[in-house]
Amino acid sequence: MKLWKAALITLSGLIAVSVISNAHAQQDNSFTGTVERVWEDGFRLNTGDRSVRVDAWELCGDSTASHISVEDQLTVTGEFELGEFDAFSITRPDDTAVCSQEK
Repeated sequence: MKLWKAALITLSGLIAVSVISNAHAQQDNSFTGTVERVWEDGFRLNTGDRSVRVDAWELCGDSTASHISVEDQLTVTGEFELGEFDAFSITRPDDTAVCSQEK
C-alpha cells in the first residue's frame, strides 16, 4: 500500500509539472525572423532554425500583403493550430504593431 501511495504521489507531481510547463509554453509562443513569402491571409517566417507558416487572418484579414512584405523582420506571438501558427500579434523591430485587427 505504501508503494502504491508513493507511486500515486510521484505521478501526480509529474502531471502537475507537465501541465505547468505546457501552460507556460503556450503563453510564450513567439517567433522572430524574416518574411520569406506573403499571401492574402498569411506569410512564411524564417526564424533561422525553421520556417513557420503564419496565419495572419485574425489581424489582417485578407490584406496581409498590404502590410507585410518579403524581407520584413517581424516578431509573431500566437499558437499552433492545424499545422499553422495563428498570430495573436505581429510586431516590427521597433515594437510597432502590424495590422492590429483591421480585417
